[in-house]
Amino acid sequence: MKDKDIGKIIGLIESELAGRELPIVTLLAEEKSDPFKILVSTLLSLRTKDEVTALATERLFALAKTPEEMAKLTKETIQQAIYPVGFYRNKSGTILEVCHTLMERYNSRVPDSIDELLTMRGVGRKTANLVVALGFNGPGICVDVHVHRISNRLGFVETKTPEETERVLREKLPTQYWIKYNTLMVSFGRNICRPVSPLCSLCPVFGFCERTGVKKSR
Repeated sequence: MKDKDIGKIIGLIESELAGRELPIVTLLAEEKSDPFKILVSTLLSLRTKDEVTALATERLFALAKTPEEMAKLTKETIQQAIYPVGFYRNKSGTILEVCHTLMERYNSRVPDSIDELLTMRGVGRKTANLVVALGFNGPGICVDVHVHRISNRLGFVETKTPEETERVLREKLPTQYWIKYNTLMVSFGRNICRPVSPLCSLCPVFGFCERTGVKKSR
């Protein structure tokens, strides 16, 4: 693909996905949830299906809505609320430590800086970028497996790791697409541009795609 076509490609993908279910964290952002809820939901979503994350987030925030309230919960109570998210025991400890960090260092407010977010337990670049982008409408580009795979498959980047993909996207992707890019690519990756045997016959951007690494498609 040609770099200048990225806007057209994003527009076609956006039209194709209209009406399809959005990732849970994006739905929370559209509901104007606060950055704390987006942060906790993102932590819960790691290695967990969206429907499980959504129910776990709802149960947990029914018990506590602020870092102060959540810090008063026991680890066992949090585990019961978030089960069966992946690694729920470890995540309960992470959530408690994040709450204490927010209280002690940030006056219970989630920082809007990627660098600050990265200092907290359990927060990696994917989570930090997502919180900045969706929680603060800030300059974040969340790169997960879908974003990394599809950006390379299209031929927009040639990278080996998600971290490298983020760096290149920050250089090449026009800023007006930064916030929506993750949401679109996650949904596109789940529905059409799948990891194995993508649905190329249904793809709205087939004519632009270099299909890098695609050995079998439908």
